Amino acid sequence: MPFFENKGVRYFQFQNFPDSIVHAVFTRQGGVSPAPWNSLNVGGSVGDAFPNVRENRIRAFTALKRDPESVFDLWQVHGTRAVFASEPRRPNSHEDKGDLIFTDNHKVTLFMRFADCTPLLFSDESLGVVGIAHAGWQGTVLGVATAAIKTMQEKYGSKPENIKASIGPSIGVDHYEVGDNVIEQVRASFGKDAESLLPKVGERRHFDMLAANCIQLERAGVIQIEAANLCTACHLKDWYSHRAEKGKTGRFGAMIALK
Repeated sequence: MPFFENKGVRYFQFQNFPDSIVHAVFTRQGGVSPAPWNSLNVGGSVGDAFPNVRENRIRAFTALKRDPESVFDLWQVHGTRAVFASEPRRPNSHEDKGDLIFTDNHKVTLFMRFADCTPLLFSDESLGVVGIAHAGWQGTVLGVATAAIKTMQEKYGSKPENIKASIGPSIGVDHYEVGDNVIEQVRASFGKDAESLLPKVGERRHFDMLAANCIQLERAGVIQIEAANLCTACHLKDWYSHRAEKGKTGRFGAMIALK
C-alpha cells in the first residue's frame, strides 16, 4: 500500500503522478487535536480549537516540504464551481466558495478537506497543470468530475487523454445507504448506469460514489485513472468518517502542487 510517514504524519500517495508533482491524502494520524477530532484534523468548522487546526495544517505541509503559506483552499459548498489559483491565498483572507481548484503556478499548494466525500486529484504534466476537487453525493450527481475535465480543456487546453485523475478515500458503497431524494438524482444524472450505482443491501439502496466518479471521468475521455479503493468508514484509524462517527469527527486533508 502506498502509505508513507514523516515526523509522525501518515499519508497516502497515488502511483500515477510523476515526481514533478507533490501530492498527498493525509490520514488522521500525526496531529495534536484531542478526541473526537484526534488527531490530524484540518477542518476549522467542526468544533476543534483553531490553534490545533493551524498546527495540524503546518505539520501536514511540512511533511511534504511545502510552505504552509503557499496554500490555496476553498469554502467547499458541494457544487461544481471552479476557482483558479494564480497565487497563494492571502493570510487571513476570506475563502472563496467552490469545489474545484486549479493552478499552473508551482508556488501554490492546492488543499481541501474531507470526511466521507471523495477527493479527486488531477494533473496534466504536458501543460504543467494540477487540480483538486471535492465530490460528495451532491457534487457527484451534479457532475463535478465532468466539470473538472471540461474546465481543464477550456482554461488550459488539456486533452482528456493526457489528464491523470486519482480518486481518494471516501465512504464505500457498503456503508452509504441513501434515501429517495438521492436515488432520484442519481437516476436523473446517470441514466442507464444508475442501477449499477444503486445496489440493494437488504431492502435499502446504497450509492457507489467511487464508481460514479469513474464513470464520469471515463465519459469525459480520461483513460488514466487510479483509485485508492479505501473506505473511510471501514478504516477509522486512518480516516475521518462523518457518517460512521455520527458527525462527531474531524476532516482529513488532501493536497497537490507542482514542484
